[in-house]
Amino acid sequence: MSKKTRFRAYQLGNAGSSFSYSVDNHFTLIEARINEVNGPNILAEMKIAGCSTIDCLHITSWDQDHCTFSELEQILKLLKPRRIEYPGYTPHTDSGKQSLHAIKKYSTQNQAIINEVSPEYINSLEPGEKLKYNNIVYNPRSISDNSNNNSIVQLFRHGRFAILSLGDCEDVTIAERIMKCDLAKETDVLILAHHGADNGFTTREFIQHVKPKIAICSSNYDNQFEHPKQSIRDMLYQEGVTLYTTKTGDVVIICNEDNKVDAYNLISNSEKVSSKITISPKCQVPSER
Repeated sequence: MSKKTRFRAYQLGNAGSSFSYSVDNHFTLIEARINEVNGPNILAEMKIAGCSTIDCLHITSWDQDHCTFSELEQILKLLKPRRIEYPGYTPHTDSGKQSLHAIKKYSTQNQAIINEVSPEYINSLEPGEKLKYNNIVYNPRSISDNSNNNSIVQLFRHGRFAILSLGDCEDVTIAERIMKCDLAKETDVLILAHHGADNGFTTREFIQHVKPKIAICSSNYDNQFEHPKQSIRDMLYQEGVTLYTTKTGDVVIICNEDNKVDAYNLISNSEKVSSKITISPKCQVPSER
């Protein structure tokens, strides 16, 4: 396999997060969000990957901006995921409760694999190893009263560049636990915690340890919540991390067999590019002889 890798952060037109990570013809949709804004672009990315269905639906949180029940129904009906990874804490909203019920029903009817990412599940996994292509799951190691801190934190690293997804985490102890793991240093692209909030999680020390080359912030077009906060923007700039947001359009990051990662910030739903950078991934896939 060539491990051609694509990441896309989708503009939603409203508050929330939507991403995809594809390696060759393996397609992962991150967050259960699909609407008239991001839907056509998700289908376009699937077509590029040669997929008619998605291999994995990865949901970091039961909060409605990450998993909306009505949109989850459409994903299950139209995109037919083979595997679903969902948070291991009990949903506290009607949307979350309906979503969990729908996932379990879907699994029974379609023989899909479901993984409840709980502390017990994480403890059952084998320890990660350097320079391997298996994903690393960091959180939750315990269930918190603050549901944000029960978000799934995962390093997606089965392609030519690695994405660290932090969900809505706020607790500094989770950040400290990630910093104790050298594998987090493989991160090329960082999806900022809690949409780039300045809540004590994303510190200078954290950025200096992980050393991402690109940071991604999901924000709606009007950016009514001012994501990310100016203090986070300033810190990323000072640490030499390029920040891309979905305020003006989607972010597309591509790496083919040349091991050059091209990152584009698009304008609205068009193919027009507002900015582009090229980086080298930290862990390069050897060329086939």
